[in-house]
Amino acid sequence: MTDTPHPTGTTRTLAALSLEEKAALTTGAGWWHTASLPQARIPPVRLSDGPHGLRVQDEAAADHLGLNHSDAATCFPPAVTLACSWDAELAARVGRALARESLAHGVHVLLGPGVNIKRSPLCGRNFEYFSEDPLLSGVLGTAWVNGLQAEGVGASVKHFAVNNQETDRMTVSADVDPRPLHEIYLRAFHRVVTEAAPWTVMCAYNRVNGVHASQSPWLLTEVLRKEWGYQGLVVSDWGAVVDRVRALAAGLDLEMPSSSGVGPAQVVAAVEAGRLDEEVLDRSAARVIELARKAAEGSRPGADFDADRHHGLAREVAARGAVLLKNEGGLLPLDPTAALRIAVLGEFARTPRYQGEGSSRVTPTRLDDALTAITAAAPAATVAFAPGFPVDDPHADADALRGAAVRAAAAADVTVLFLGLPPSYESEGYDRDHLELPAEQIGLLDEVAAVNPNLVVVLANGGVVRLAGWIDAVPAVLEGWLLGQAGGSATADLLFGAANPSGRLAETIPLRLADTPAHLDWPGHNGHARYGEGLFVGYRYYDARELEVSFPFGHGLSYTTFAYENLRTTSDDAGLAVTVAVTNTGDRAGHEVVQAYLAVPGSRVQRPVRELKGFAVAHLGPGETADVTLRIARADLAHYDPEAHAWVVEDIDHRLDIGGSSRDIRLTATVAVAGDPATSLPDADSTVAQWLAHPVGGPAITELLSTVRESMGDGYPQEDSPRHRMMAQLRLSQLAQLPIVPVGPDDLHRLIATVNSPKGPSS
Repeated sequence: MTDTPHPTGTTRTLAALSLEEKAALTTGAGWWHTASLPQARIPPVRLSDGPHGLRVQDEAAADHLGLNHSDAATCFPPAVTLACSWDAELAARVGRALARESLAHGVHVLLGPGVNIKRSPLCGRNFEYFSEDPLLSGVLGTAWVNGLQAEGVGASVKHFAVNNQETDRMTVSADVDPRPLHEIYLRAFHRVVTEAAPWTVMCAYNRVNGVHASQSPWLLTEVLRKEWGYQGLVVSDWGAVVDRVRALAAGLDLEMPSSSGVGPAQVVAAVEAGRLDEEVLDRSAARVIELARKAAEGSRPGADFDADRHHGLAREVAARGAVLLKNEGGLLPLDPTAALRIAVLGEFARTPRYQGEGSSRVTPTRLDDALTAITAAAPAATVAFAPGFPVDDPHADADALRGAAVRAAAAADVTVLFLGLPPSYESEGYDRDHLELPAEQIGLLDEVAAVNPNLVVVLANGGVVRLAGWIDAVPAVLEGWLLGQAGGSATADLLFGAANPSGRLAETIPLRLADTPAHLDWPGHNGHARYGEGLFVGYRYYDARELEVSFPFGHGLSYTTFAYENLRTTSDDAGLAVTVAVTNTGDRAGHEVVQAYLAVPGSRVQRPVRELKGFAVAHLGPGETADVTLRIARADLAHYDPEAHAWVVEDIDHRLDIGGSSRDIRLTATVAVAGDPATSLPDADSTVAQWLAHPVGGPAITELLSTVRESMGDGYPQEDSPRHRMMAQLRLSQLAQLPIVPVGPDDLHRLIATVNSPKGPSS
């Protein structure tokens, strides 16, 4: 697909600009602004960090690491929490709220969402990303972008592409084979680009298969524009450009931030020397002009937003995204009217860990803490607090803190213990070394569990932590992730039943680090990170290996229960429709996340045991039954064929597994799917086994082998015998060289000609 012609006004404006002016447009004029040309009526575009809140700064204090002051804005729960709602409509509402705040601050483009895949739980920036699964990431990212842009503010989907670690993030080459590259790491970006048309796409720092993302023609032009039809602007991550001329030629339109004139000068020199076609510069300058005018059209001088309303939305998202992992004996919810003695332990109850570190760090409009919220939610209770452990303070008396907390727990009816990762443990810019909670926190937990069995643990962490070892001693665990500025109130809502937990894991919680898919290849060697696990990322790996995990992808408990029945499926040219009746069998209203996984038993290519292909959220009252319908697009049934450079749907029965997690399958159905025409054909160098597995070659060679079988009689290798298996590994051309096989070169030529004919093999 080629670019759509630029509007007439843009073309006229471009024609009136000098070479130097066009070059200036393609590089930022400051940290957060693009260049303006008032004489040509080209206004500046103001950009701001996101994605879960604005980080608006003055140019004098600008930075891209979250170090300096920024204006107050609503700190919504980061993507790690929003993703666990599995709710696209909720993500769209967050996008609309962020747009209103952007307009109030004069921001035209918000830098988000991040849809990179959580390849390893060690990635220091995982809190900014949605999931280990591309479908969930893509659907939520699309909804977020559509919500934001519906209000006239542009998105910048990032980081394109294969940006899955912080270690050596500026230089490392993510070396990925074609199938996982397309099926796992590009899939979410494709969905956002084709279904939401983000105003901008942000390139990543890293290299992809040896080439910097900022100057990869394959990534920025062949895939993004020609294959996906993207018409918007490609912007660099801040400082990602290595060679401005090569980046421009590859399809990177806007370098950010300002290069103090260096980038434009290099571009002008390259054009004048004939090393860069001026038409390339014209295309990028035109995209900057169009972005600037779109931004001006969306601007609303004097706009404002309702901070209280947005705080309420942040509270709703936090409650929907927290995941109740365990609730033995129905310890939760606590009775808000009972005269309980409650010990609230852990510094995070008083000083919330509510967001990650780095460029996404937001100065909140207000901040709720769980200690205050718990005290307010249970007026009849007696609440005692002890910090229990230090947080990033090497000078604190850890023994004294632990002793006071254990004494408080011993005197309480129930203990709510807040544990988590200190801010220094995870951040943009570096990765974690392990999955463990700090040792002083585990020591406190052990002693508290010994004196009070009624123990609830509330976790605060942006990346997965190891639970194995200590979770057996704890009857109730609430995974709070990072809950944003209203997380303290949302936590109290969940603990006392004002809100019913409905979060479902968007990533697997493994038993140990050594079990994780990328463990042996993390973080890489000699500047290269080899993605040796291939397609088997996250639950795809654990389920294929049949590894025990602490909690599987999609898991999450509720204060009510749900039953599934009456599974119905239909198939047509558009894909599959799946309907299931879901009943709330408990006594509380609640949300259920219905998950549809697809399996392709007998596939001719390597495929995961099952893959998420659809999901929906249903809110049901006590005893209520509703039909929930999931639609799976035909494109989501396909796998990528590297030889044909195409997506292929196999002509084979597909199995649908419907349930509450990747390992909680309630109902199963088999659906016949009509496949696509073969995109690549076997030849003389293909093995007999490859011929047999091919949808076109299989029938053709079977016909030939039946003739061979008749000729050889008892000498023909029996099916599945060692000799038969050995013969299957021969190249087709080698068959004619075996004296015992009555097949000559002419037979093979006829076979290949038959397969390559428009009619294919005879029926």
